[in-house]
Amino acid sequence: MKTIALFIASLAIGMSAVAQTDDPIVMKINGKNITRSEFEYSFNKNNSDGVLDKKTVEEYVPLYVDFKLKVAEAERQQIDTIAAIRKELNSYKEQMVLPTIVDTAYIEREARRTYDNTAARFGGEDLLTASHILVMMRQDATAEQQAAAKARIDSIYGALKAVPKEQLAERFAAMATEKSEDTGSARRGGALGQFGRGMMIPDFENAAFALAAGEMSAPIKSTVGYHIIYMTERHPFEPYEFHRENIIKFLEQRGIQEMAANAYLDSLAAKKGMARAEVIDELHQDVIEKDAELKNLSQEYYDGTLMYEVAKKDVWDKVIDDVAGLEAYFKSHKKDYAWDAPRFAGIVIHAKDEATLAQAKKILKKVKKEEDYATAVVEALNNDSVKLVRIERGLFKQGDNAFVDNMVFKQNTETKPKEAFPVADVYGKKVKKPRSYVDVRGQVTTDYQNALEKAWVEELRKRYSVEVFDDVVKTVNKH
Repeated sequence: MKTIALFIASLAIGMSAVAQTDDPIVMKINGKNITRSEFEYSFNKNNSDGVLDKKTVEEYVPLYVDFKLKVAEAERQQIDTIAAIRKELNSYKEQMVLPTIVDTAYIEREARRTYDNTAARFGGEDLLTASHILVMMRQDATAEQQAAAKARIDSIYGALKAVPKEQLAERFAAMATEKSEDTGSARRGGALGQFGRGMMIPDFENAAFALAAGEMSAPIKSTVGYHIIYMTERHPFEPYEFHRENIIKFLEQRGIQEMAANAYLDSLAAKKGMARAEVIDELHQDVIEKDAELKNLSQEYYDGTLMYEVAKKDVWDKVIDDVAGLEAYFKSHKKDYAWDAPRFAGIVIHAKDEATLAQAKKILKKVKKEEDYATAVVEALNNDSVKLVRIERGLFKQGDNAFVDNMVFKQNTETKPKEAFPVADVYGKKVKKPRSYVDVRGQVTTDYQNALEKAWVEELRKRYSVEVFDDVVKTVNKH
């Protein structure tokens, strides 16, 4: 194992060479240079407005060193070569690259194709803007029902025929709101919006295309009933340039830019005879060389991913499974976990009636382990169709549970019986201090994890060389 040194650099020759660059080296971790801009990016991001525990630059340096040591350890373990991690890192590179290679020619072709398809569907005929009034009639309507529907639509038509032409549009809208049985369009004064050939039922469509702007049809019969149509406007389908902006917006909402970038990637990979991932690597390198902000962002994601995975593997996951270690840590630090007041360890039983509660207590007398109390009662008294009890299990301090406060801590606390389980009692015992790490699992787990991580970092400091150039540190955010 290498001997490791922590240097606060003071070599005048070395520093004068560094100082001549625009982005001097602030530290070296395991022989890797860390530039001032990279350190500044991390420092400023983690000490921005709103951060509660802000650090000075000098306070942040050892934290950043520890972070980079973990990255170095992850690289030594080749975590970045694990398939799942490699896939995640490649996916991030792709997300960074795609916006920079959007093929505008591809988007233009798709927009033109969308326009041409739409124009073809309209068959070169006008676009119409119209309103209607509908009196609904089922296709299997009786003769009497048909006559009633026809009389109703004729009455409406007769009233509208008497309206002067200059007032017809306004009166038609009012009549549609009041009389039309197409409730959707009635709320809009009968307005159907713009439509072209093939978008409406045939009988309605044929009658509409026969009208000029400002004209109203006589009642026409369709498969849904009787209509009166008012033609607001009609005009030829506009050229591509007229619709282009809206078409592109429509395509963007459906991910056209990503599709265009992916199409470009695929064509570039085919042209170069390279795998898609290799092309992304090349493009990603080009992007970060041109944009310092993206370079720092990319490095941060890479470092963060590796740091998380190696810490999870070497510390966090080990703590969760290390029962003996957790118990040993608890026993050697008992004073840190003392309680200021007793707790109640056990269960609260909510039962359907007194007989059920008595039965639950009888069952519990045969149960030796506290952690088995709840399961024993529930399995004996509840099934899929019948629920006789409800159990609350825990380590309760005063104030946690009203029933425990009343029955164990003798507090005059108001309790509200559960609607289906009006009878309640407790089963367990008061304990004055934690009996094992289980009683304070969360706190012990965190403390034990922190202790292991501290020892781990100390080992990493022995394994890897660390150099910090103090005179460059002093220029952070001051150049």
